[in-house]
Amino acid sequence: MSDAELVLRSTRVITPEGTRPAAVAVAEGRITAVLPYDADLPPGARLEDLGDDVLLPGLVDTHVHVNDPGRTHWEGFWTATRAAAAGGITTLVDMPLNSLPPTTTVDHLRTKQEVAADKAHIDVGFWGGALPDNVKDLHPLHDAGVFGFKAFLSPSGVDEFPHLDQERLARSLAEIAGFGGLLIVHAEDPHHLDTAPQRGGPRYADFLASRPRGAEDSAIAALVDQARRLDARVHVLHLSSSDALPLIAAAKADGVRITVETCPHYLTLTAEEVPDGASEFKCCPPIRESANQDLLWRALADGTIDCVVTDHSPSTADLKTDDFATAWGGISGLQLSLAAVWTEARRRGHTLEDVVRWMSTRTASLVGLDHKGAIEAGRDADFAVLAPDETFTVDPAALQHRNRVTAYAGRTLYGVVRSTWLRGERIVADGEFTAPKGRLLTRTP
Repeated sequence: MSDAELVLRSTRVITPEGTRPAAVAVAEGRITAVLPYDADLPPGARLEDLGDDVLLPGLVDTHVHVNDPGRTHWEGFWTATRAAAAGGITTLVDMPLNSLPPTTTVDHLRTKQEVAADKAHIDVGFWGGALPDNVKDLHPLHDAGVFGFKAFLSPSGVDEFPHLDQERLARSLAEIAGFGGLLIVHAEDPHHLDTAPQRGGPRYADFLASRPRGAEDSAIAALVDQARRLDARVHVLHLSSSDALPLIAAAKADGVRITVETCPHYLTLTAEEVPDGASEFKCCPPIRESANQDLLWRALADGTIDCVVTDHSPSTADLKTDDFATAWGGISGLQLSLAAVWTEARRRGHTLEDVVRWMSTRTASLVGLDHKGAIEAGRDADFAVLAPDETFTVDPAALQHRNRVTAYAGRTLYGVVRSTWLRGERIVADGEFTAPKGRLLTRTP
């Protein structure tokens, strides 16, 4: 600790070895040591005594639609990263669509980086996009530092980001596998969607019937087959169908290089409680029944599902009409994701260590950010300070999101984020923010 500039001390520090009293020494933005709670302070080091609040690694959210530039009135790097910081997230990876232009060429990536550079309150990386006509752009984007490539197997909802059919999926996946990249996939089969009943209107039951589990199951089965054939690395986005879990588990056991995420809204909200006309609950794939949710939690516990991310997908309030067929589909959850997951996790007997594994360690690993996601020597000094037993009631007006539409309004959640730290600097505490200190991240070769 002789070179420490800062020491954060808590009776509860979540480390890879478990939760324990500890003193975490920081110098030049990195953790230099995790030492006993009562270790002597080095001369000149500043002490932050956190008492019994929990010190955990900052969360890494690898699925965020920032929508900037082009649809900045939906969100934007300034508001998205403030909301993330307020919720204990210190790193996010931005999705390639809903911005204009989408991140599908190196020039488009540079445009997005220029926009984000002076607005990021936390560290920000970028996904590229795989479209029917941009196979030639994939390797240059990989070399430019994107963390992987997103593809849709059904319509994305925006015209500038068309989906891949199975032939074009194979072509893109072969290209990406050739240079060792990662393809992340919105897996819903368009044929299943086309044949499902499409009634429209305010009834949530009708919307749920329009996005059946079979659409996910069929698309994931096809993706597994392609990944197996090409020995490609693939990742299933926002899994909501528990029916796909046996297929995923079998693929993993067979050595298919597949990982899977789910989202806080699938783990904490249920179809049975969605009011008719309440399209703040609309997302694709949809929030399903409570029995389905139970199986998702079981799959998290046994490792079939690897991680939990927000899929933060905001829009302006006017697009959240009471017709589920035409309302924009997306849940805004950046600021509330830690508290929402922790509230349900503790009810089900899981620990904060589990939550950190799902929302920080494994997400960092997914995108190769080996300097994030854990409190241990050599990692970035990114932290969230949490009062896990304190509660708050969600008030949309208190959110940092640009459009304060939330499916969590009025819910009482456990877990108050006292402060968030980025590379050893406190960037938010008690609702007060510093100037933006985030960096733009690129994939490590």
